[in-house]
Amino acid sequence: MLYDIRLAIEFAYGSPAASGRHQLRMRPLDIPGAQRVLAAALSVSPEPVEAHRFADFFGNAVDEVALPRGHAAARFEMRARVERLAPAPGPDRSVPADRIAAEIAALRSLAPDAPHHFLAPSPRLAPDPGIAAFARRAAAGAPSVAAAVAALGLALHRTMRFDAEATTVDSTPAAAFRVRAGVCQDFAQVMIVGLRALGIPAGYVSGFLRTLPPPGRPRLEGADAMHAWVRAWGGREAGWISYDPTNACAAGEDHIVAAVGRDYGDIAPVRGILRGSGRQMSRQAVDVVAVAD
Repeated sequence: MLYDIRLAIEFAYGSPAASGRHQLRMRPLDIPGAQRVLAAALSVSPEPVEAHRFADFFGNAVDEVALPRGHAAARFEMRARVERLAPAPGPDRSVPADRIAAEIAALRSLAPDAPHHFLAPSPRLAPDPGIAAFARRAAAGAPSVAAAVAALGLALHRTMRFDAEATTVDSTPAAAFRVRAGVCQDFAQVMIVGLRALGIPAGYVSGFLRTLPPPGRPRLEGADAMHAWVRAWGGREAGWISYDPTNACAAGEDHIVAAVGRDYGDIAPVRGILRGSGRQMSRQAVDVVAVAD
């Protein structure tokens, strides 16, 4: 499936900023066999005084820009055409959950995609006893890692409600789980904490959802903004398994990947340093349009 994607993020400041340097992770990711970026362009206003592009440790495309002194607003807009391939159907090749530790130990690699980076607590995702207990109950009896991932994702979908007013971007997974509500970021981060408590390596995926669903299918939550879901490592043969707990489904052709990391902090679409004073307002807009092949 081909998609045209537009992501616009705007900031307005209470007073002109003395300086600003930002890292932007807004361009979609090339994933061999799953996703191909045919074109991508990023525009920045005001015109940066310095700009360069690189790939971070996890392979995400990063645009780093320095904005001029005295700007009172900033706008970042990304446009891309992406080909997203449907996952090939096949049997569950993930290992039983009680064998995942041995699979991790046998993998002698610290490459960016290695599961070792995604098992320990990360800066925004601390262990939580309540989430751990919930995960153990939800995954009890699951015959494989993939089954445990689906069981936990479905349990969270049934337990938590989608509520954009319940949390903020800085809310912890423990806080979101306590009120049993949040947005896709919260669903994903709670699920990652739960999977790690089970000994299953898990990471955070940011991206986009098809805005209009195919005929006869329900509209997915989170389609009007950047979306987030989870990937979990199912062993050397299965590799990474993607799951969307907000919508209780495997992440597939409707999910376009922008970046992957340990948690939201690794792959925030805009992260940087701003010297200024007063309040800051922000706004985000996303369009995902399926293009006829």
